[in-house]
Formats: sequence, structure tokens, C-alpha cells
Amino acid sequence: MFKQSRIIFFSLCLLLAACGGSDSGETSAGIHEANHQMFKWKMVTTWPPNFPIFQEGAEKFAADVKIMSQGRLDIHVYAGGELVPPLQVFDAVSQGTIEMGHGSPYYWAGKVPEAQFFSSVPFGMTAKGMNAWLYHGGGLDLWKEVYAPFNLVPMPMGNTGVQMGGWFNKKIESLDDIKGLRMRIPGLGGKVFKRAGGNPVLLAGSEVYTALERGMIDATEWVGPFHDMRLGLDRAAKYYYFPGWHEPGTEFELMINSHAWAQLPKDLQLMVETTAAAVGGWIYTQMEFHNQASLKELRSKKNVEVLEFPAEVLAELKRLTRETLDEEASKNAKFKKIYDAYTTFSESYKDWSKMSDEAYQKALRE
Repeated sequence: MFKQSRIIFFSLCLLLAACGGSDSGETSAGIHEANHQMFKWKMVTTWPPNFPIFQEGAEKFAADVKIMSQGRLDIHVYAGGELVPPLQVFDAVSQGTIEMGHGSPYYWAGKVPEAQFFSSVPFGMTAKGMNAWLYHGGGLDLWKEVYAPFNLVPMPMGNTGVQMGGWFNKKIESLDDIKGLRMRIPGLGGKVFKRAGGNPVLLAGSEVYTALERGMIDATEWVGPFHDMRLGLDRAAKYYYFPGWHEPGTEFELMINSHAWAQLPKDLQLMVETTAAAVGGWIYTQMEFHNQASLKELRSKKNVEVLEFPAEVLAELKRLTRETLDEEASKNAKFKKIYDAYTTFSESYKDWSKMSDEAYQKALRE
């Protein structure tokens, strides 16, 4: 009996080992197959060809992912207009004809008004506050929720930092000087500008210089000293105003078609997320580095006056911002939900900002 029991026991052990080995082999084969699956994707952007930092950032992202994935995820990047028009990036990725896009959420305000909170809010948070909200304050979860009906997975990938107020062909000494002014200014800033009596115009970056130089618009905001000079805006207008009340920290997005995203193995998804965050930091620090140098050059130009908006103009624009946001929220429940979440976090963050950055800057001035 003892001998027979031992035979049965060892037979069961061998059987279980054989079954386990078979499952393990199948699992290993599946992992091996997934790790060698190749993906060739396209990315379209809203930026002009060869546009420094922005388009470069998109291309750096693709190159870095290709290296880290050992070629398993190969992304070909197209600038705005090369494959689809710049302002049709959202639709192309949403429909799945393109797997990825890079731009900023306020470009899609006509389709998704609440998406503007994930880009920049007039008199709102700077890059540090925005990224704190998105990564740790629930902002990114809300962003994903907003984009889900459009088959899109969003993630942050860059920030301009505080922008300049824009280029004008006349001095802005009071709010009356804004009335009737045709200005290229997107997003929520454009709505506030309209409330102030101006005429906001939405143009892709490649069209801005020509429109200003030919008098099709009277003013334009773009980004900051580095990009504005590269676009030649200092040759098309005389007065350069600060601060960028309308865009205190404009976030860029990497958007991915959700069906394409679901097909990526987990390791490739992690590479995409990690690289997007790393390139986001690269874009922001590039902006800070180049803007400080370009500002010195701009100040030396005799045909350009760098001016600060009058305090009373900024105060009125701030008041009109609150009115604009409250009105938009009263008409759109989705907009109100994001507005409330953004406001709750920004009010909390404001206390820390006053005791950190603002207090330190004040100490430097005194």
C-alpha cells in the first residue's frame, strides 16, 4: 500500500509539473511574441515644419521612443499641413486615420470647450501649478474623461511657461484701445478679449506673420521672445506687451487614438508615458533658456518698444475673465465641472505660490 501510494503521488507531481510547464511555455511564448510585435505609427502636429522646440519636441519624442523600444514603436512625425491641416489634428487622431497628435487643447475649443482648462486659463496657474494639478491633483483623470468620447487618450507633453502679451501696432493705454482691435488670440483668452470689445481671430502659427504684416490683423500673441523673433513678428509690429495674462502656462498635449493605444503592449505604453513626461520637461526648460537670451536681443532693437500693460487694463481684463468663465459655466455642465475642479485646486495652490515664488521675487526686488 505504501509503495503504491508513493507511485500515485509521484505520478501526480509529474502530471502537475507537465501541466505547469505547458502553461508557462504558452505564457512565455505570448510575452515573447508581444515583445517582438512591431508598430509603425504616424504623428501629426499643429506646428509649422522645422518649428524650434515645439516641432523639435515632437520629433525628439518619436526618436527617443524608437531607441528605447529598439524599433518596436516607430513613429513618423508630420508637421502641420504636411499630412493634415494644423487645426484638424484632433479630428484625424479621433477618427483613427492617424495614431498620434501633438498640439494644445485650446485649439479644439469649438468642439470641446472644457478642454481649454487643460491648456491655459487667463490669470490662472503657471506651468508649475498646472503640472501639479494634472499629475497629482486629479486634472489628468478629468482630461481623460473629457477626451474619452472622442476615442482619445491625452497626456501632458510640454509647457511654454508664462507667455508674452503680444504684438500691437498701437499703444494700449486703456481698455478703450482694445475695442475693435483684430487680434490673433485663441482659447479662453480670445473669449475675454471679445468681451473687452476686441475681435479675436484664430490662425495657425504659419499664418500669423503674414496676417500681421499685411494688416489683416492689428495685433497678435504668439509665444515668447524666442519664437516671436523667429517668426519675424518684431518686423511686423512695434509694441511688445507683457505679461501674457491670457496664457500664464500653456500646456501641450500628446493625444493618442484610444483603439491604437489599446493595441500597444504595457511596456510600450509605459515608454510612451515616460518619454512624454521627459520631453515635456525638455520643452519647458528649452523655453526658459531661449526666452531669457532673446529678450535681451529684443530690448536692444530700436524699432521695438517692450511695454507692460497698464495696471488698470490688467485689472479690467481679470474682472472680465471671471465674468466670461462664469457665463460659460452657466451654459455648459461639463465646462462647469472642470472649471470647479480647476478653481478649487488653483485657489489652494495660490496660497503656496504667494509664500514661495511671489515672496521670493519680492525679496529679490527689495
